Amino acid sequence: MTHLDTRAPQQDRSRATRARLLEAAIDCLAELGWTQSTVAVIAERAGVSRGAAQHHFPTREALFTAAVEQVTAERADEIRERLQAGTDTASIVSVVFDLFSGKLFRAALTMWVAAASEPEMQSLIVPVEARIGRQVHRLVVTALGVDESRPGVRETVQATLDLARGLGLANLLTDDSARRRRIATQWAAIIDDTLVGARA
Repeated sequence: MTHLDTRAPQQDRSRATRARLLEAAIDCLAELGWTQSTVAVIAERAGVSRGAAQHHFPTREALFTAAVEQVTAERADEIRERLQAGTDTASIVSVVFDLFSGKLFRAALTMWVAAASEPEMQSLIVPVEARIGRQVHRLVVTALGVDESRPGVRETVQATLDLARGLGLANLLTDDSARRRRIATQWAAIIDDTLVGARA
């Protein structure tokens, strides 16, 4: 067996280990919160040694930042597919509202709270969140088929994302899905009324 033959399986194992660590980091953040989500806990959940975890991610912050980026990229692909499938505004709003619920949102929120009081974490999270925010904003503009250069369009799309985030927060402690569905229906009607003539 050549050196190249042995390197490929090793790289595959390395990628698999990295993927397990990223998934475990998101699970731990969502279920245990920031303080209890240590590298040791994440490594155990991923089924790898702490040393292996630190080989891939030297710091806990680096691990969490990579985890949020990775899972968000996957989620963005899923959202892109769902938004393309939804032809009406109500379907689009429903997809956006779903984005701000579930495990990934809980994990991201935990990191936002930590970043608010830890400058090092803040310097990592702010650029990631800005990039994610721009990406989701573009996806929604495209899905709605609106011309963002028209007055009020950019603000309406951003208000949709902000409303979805707020409803996601309300859903953290109790199941708020029924109220969220009613608000989504009403907000879709408001978007249609507001963006008449702004379709690209």
